[in-house]
Amino acid sequence: MSHKKAVFVTLALVICTGVVAQRNYDEYNRLGVQAGISFFDINTSHFVTEQQTGFAGGFTTRGSFRGGFDLIYGLTFFSNKVGILGSNLAHSPSERQFITYTIPNVQLNFLGSYNIVKHHFSLEFGPILNVNGKMKVDSERLENYVLDGYTTLRAQDIEDINPINFHVMGGATVGLENFRLSAQYQYGVTNIFGRLNDNDIEKPNGGEDFEGNSSTIVLMAVVYF
Repeated sequence: MSHKKAVFVTLALVICTGVVAQRNYDEYNRLGVQAGISFFDINTSHFVTEQQTGFAGGFTTRGSFRGGFDLIYGLTFFSNKVGILGSNLAHSPSERQFITYTIPNVQLNFLGSYNIVKHHFSLEFGPILNVNGKMKVDSERLENYVLDGYTTLRAQDIEDINPINFHVMGGATVGLENFRLSAQYQYGVTNIFGRLNDNDIEKPNGGEDFEGNSSTIVLMAVVYF
């Protein structure tokens, strides 16, 4: 991720922190650290994909807002992985396998939380700003594999995905006041492959635009101080 992107995300986090600080009723405001795993996939009709496992870690703050609601905001770093089916056409017979890509990204979230049992069980929802680097092929040996359904589109040709994407999230947390486990589902509402449509590469079905939306399950443990 570039320096400019990191600065942009940091400034956005500072703005969100100021907004919540002004609205918070000082009942409690807890800083936490979180870490966990992600199960990432891309919903698309233009590639054959495979969900794969990555990891995540970052910082979060939970503060009381009003009534039974909390506000949650934070910064989380991800290393997501996804597999896309490709073939080595130079080999006879051709070899087919899922090519693993890694997508480094950072997320800024600003979420609402409804307390079913205060400090112990809550439902959470809201928007997420996702800023990512390229979708890099893990193995140089597989960079020239041709992707399934294409004649010239190589694995390395689709690395330049959209750098900024927006997600919507729904999930739940359960645990104690100082320690919680969370499960969430994130859906990417923007076309993660949109940037590929500006590149001079083989297009789907002879000329269609590439389309795809990320789909992520995240399991995290959070420790509050």
